[in-house]
Amino acid sequence: MAEVLVYVDHVDGAVRKPTLELLTLARRVGEPVAVALGAGAGDTVAALAEHGAVKVLTHEAAEYADYLVVPKVDALQAAVGAVSSEGSLAAVLVPSSAEGKEIAARLALRLGSGVITDAVDLEAGDEGPVATQSVFAAAFTTKSRVSKGTPVITVKPNSAAVEAAPAAGAVEALSVTFSAAATGTKVTSRTPRESTGRPELTEAAIVVSGGRGVNGAENFAIIEALADSLGAAVGASRAAVDAGWYPHTNQVGQTGKSVSPQLYIASGISGAIQHRAGMQTSKTIVAINKDAEAPIFELVDYGVVGDLFDVVPQLTEEVKSRKG
Repeated sequence: MAEVLVYVDHVDGAVRKPTLELLTLARRVGEPVAVALGAGAGDTVAALAEHGAVKVLTHEAAEYADYLVVPKVDALQAAVGAVSSEGSLAAVLVPSSAEGKEIAARLALRLGSGVITDAVDLEAGDEGPVATQSVFAAAFTTKSRVSKGTPVITVKPNSAAVEAAPAAGAVEALSVTFSAAATGTKVTSRTPRESTGRPELTEAAIVVSGGRGVNGAENFAIIEALADSLGAAVGASRAAVDAGWYPHTNQVGQTGKSVSPQLYIASGISGAIQHRAGMQTSKTIVAINKDAEAPIFELVDYGVVGDLFDVVPQLTEEVKSRKG
């Protein structure tokens, strides 16, 4: 069976959820081979093996932290060469973050291959892996495959359920020679983002978002209370962000972040196409809006016509009472 390279997104050895989702998808089209780079790469092995990695290629070097993107591209190119020399390679899978998409694009260019970004599903095909994408502001679903070279595919978080599938997880040291371009852009400082204690927006299983109807930064406390009761991330519409009510890092939409959680709750959001483009692939969508004609109701699974200042606090209390 052909092997599938999976780029490992981890923080000091702690594997992030999107990588485990990639391992689930990789098993559909071949045997997963994980590539773990940087400090703590060796500590990722147990989690990767538990979720299906038959082999883990590791390489630790200061360049991965000290410089931007290119050292990781060098390493993935080396991994492609190592795997291809031993057998066939079906695809390279990368988490669909901003960095992941840049890595994928650079790697595909070096390999002379095609690239598919923001896939939401993956399946085996007669002529290679077939990726499903949600395109044109989520108005259409397409299926496509790379017709030249080794497919490089980025996959959106929450596209697949994480499934344990214990495998060998054999560890091999990856030999990497960094290119001259690897040290072209140096990281001079880092400022840790202040933790809210909530999940990362793009990876969260539940997202609660507020829009223009929240009517002020101080009222986002209502949205946050519901999110905290559900263990959810907090999102905001462009209108709320532009008004200065919530940080841009939490914007959901075409010019913000794309999310695809199991549950998306939109409060006081009208449903403009810009916002819908960032959340329309959510598995279950609930909208709360006092305007019964709001466009958001066209795509929801459940809609509540009512004032969010009445509905959301009651929903929060109901969640707390059921949990308690």
